[in-house]
Formats: sequence, C-alpha cells, structure tokens
Amino acid sequence: MATTHSIPSVDLADFTSGDAGRKAAFVQQLGKAYEEVGFVAVKNHGIPDELIADLYKYVQQFFKLPADTKHQYEIPELAGQRGYTSFGKEHAKGYDAPDLKEFFQFGQTVEDKDPISSEYPANVQVAEVPEFTPTFFKAYRGFEKSGKYLLQAIALFLGLEETYFDDKIHNGNSILRAIHYPPITQEPKSAIRAEQHEDINLITLLVGASADGLQILDKQDNWVPVTSLPEQIVVNVGDMLQRLTNNRLKSTTHRVVNPPREMWNTSRYSIPFFLHPKSNMKLDSLESCVTAQNPLAYEPITAGEYLDERLREIGLKK
Repeated sequence: MATTHSIPSVDLADFTSGDAGRKAAFVQQLGKAYEEVGFVAVKNHGIPDELIADLYKYVQQFFKLPADTKHQYEIPELAGQRGYTSFGKEHAKGYDAPDLKEFFQFGQTVEDKDPISSEYPANVQVAEVPEFTPTFFKAYRGFEKSGKYLLQAIALFLGLEETYFDDKIHNGNSILRAIHYPPITQEPKSAIRAEQHEDINLITLLVGASADGLQILDKQDNWVPVTSLPEQIVVNVGDMLQRLTNNRLKSTTHRVVNPPREMWNTSRYSIPFFLHPKSNMKLDSLESCVTAQNPLAYEPITAGEYLDERLREIGLKK
C-alpha cells in the first residue's frame, strides 16, 4: 500500500549559523526526524547547484558510452567499490533477483599522507569523459563536509561530544555512487527496480534523482513516495548508525519502483553518497542507548568487518 506525506525538512544553516538557539533547535529536529521517520530533507546543505548539475551531466555522458567501453572500467576484484559495475550484478540482502541498474563508484582520495591510504584502491579514471573524475572529486568533498555537520548534530542529540564522529570519518571509506536504471524494454518480472533494503553505512546523502521512484517504508508499514525539492538533499540513517545507537536511530527500509508504463522508455539516474567511517571504527552499541527497555541487540563488530559481511550478502564480494 502506498500513501503520501512529506518527510521532515531541516535547514543546515541553522546548525552552522553560530546562533546557539538555532543550533540546539536543529539538533532536536534532526534527532526527532531520525527517531520517527529515518529520512530527512536538508536545505542549505552547501553543495552548489551548478556542481550537482555538472555531476548529473557527466554521469549521463558516461552511461551513454557503448557497453564495451564501460566494461573496460569494471574491475571485479574491487567488489564494486571503485569504477563500473554492470547491469544486474547487485541484489538486495535476502533477495536473489538482481536490481535493474548499473553503477559507477568513486571513493576516498587521501591527501594528507595518512597511512590509511594503503587500504583504499585508486579511483578509476574515465578517459572518454575528461570532466567526470574532477567533478566527482569536488562533489565527494562537498558531501563529506555536509555529512560531517549532520553527524556532529547527531552526536549532540545522542549526548556525545560534538566531535565524536570527526576523527572516525576523516579519510573514511565513503562512496559516491552514480546509478543508472535503464529504460524498461520488456514486461518486467517485478514492479521493483531496486528491491527493498537498508543502507550499510552511517548516513546516506542523496542529491535529487532524475525521476520519481524512491519509496520509504513508514512505521505503519506503508510505502511512502519520497521526492526532494531541487534545493534539498535527502539524508537517511544507515545500518552502522542503527547498530551504534542500538536501534534508537532506525535504518529506514527503502526501494525504487518502476515508473508508470508510459515512462518505461526513460532512464532514471540517482547519485547517493554513502558516508562510511574508517574500517577500524567500533560499532559497539553506545552504553547510553542500552537500557532495560532497549536491551543490547548487537554483537560487537568493526565498520570494516560489517562492510565486508554485507558486500558478500548483496553479491558484490565472493
């Protein structure tokens, strides 16, 4: 069953304003939205409209390249963590049917001699679209900055130091993913382009998809369409943050559905930024989130171990 209601909207400028009252109000609005819905729309997020427009332009140019050309950028041993992943390779956890998408992933670029650079494969350079890589790099840094502010607000909401996440996400294993859902050319086996799932990471920042289709599962088990206004990004809680908070902040189940039949001939593009910490961050539930009413739900695990486990579950790692 689908229903419609708007997801909560917050203004990141309140958090960065230097006004203690506005900042405190933002922290409460954001925390409440994540406890109750798990998704929030963020305005004044700091990623320029022109950069977002360029990102979509170059992404579309890449996916329009011939299949043989795109396959040159597919490196199976990287488990989809860098470069191109061809159509039908990934599936949702618990589902065998592949999602109807192809994608390209861009990861961390370490610039400060941090030894963690040895953990990260180099990003894949696309020769046919010269502006692709520099635009991805700029966008990646923009998302990192916005995500850092949002995690600072989440830390304050949880009663932690504002900087709790800062060193854990500095040079973290975040991924900027460009997704292409190609036109539907025959009667689909399912009404779903990407089966219901939860994200693996701490938080996901999604900048306006090129078409409708994203739906979230609300607390009443209704599928709710999510559309963000052009000047907003949509940010949701991932499984790592859910584990850390012992389910106080819930990772929201979401999916992408097929368009109406008259729109089958159209592509859908989407660019999420999956904000990951460094692999050594412990995801042990915070003591303050474990109570008699909310007993400990998870075994201790590091972010790296958890990511590895999940990549195997979704078919990207053997």
